[in-house]
Amino acid sequence: MRKIKKGDDVIILAGKDRGKRGTVTKLSGSSRLHVQGVNSVKKHQKPNPSTGSAGGIVNLDLSIHISNVAIYNFASKKHDRVGFDFDTDNKKIRVFRSSGEKI
Repeated sequence: MRKIKKGDDVIILAGKDRGKRGTVTKLSGSSRLHVQGVNSVKKHQKPNPSTGSAGGIVNLDLSIHISNVAIYNFASKKHDRVGFDFDTDNKKIRVFRSSGEKI
């Protein structure tokens, strides 16, 4: 089970976007993820008539390493670590390490 999943709200811990918050939009492999509005770059793209895409300058959100993000805890308004626990049905669930409440 992964500690950070698609749709989680995360905060950036390192890099040029340190301190920004965003939502995980995509997971790339086992150690990289895409966060909405973070690590944005401008790419100059040529037009491609076969796919119907117009050329120009497009904005892309590149991936960042999973070690540079932490899950955001709305109750404490800080970043937090993720732990695992079992619920009443013996299902594995994710919990915040600081408070123990379910994510």
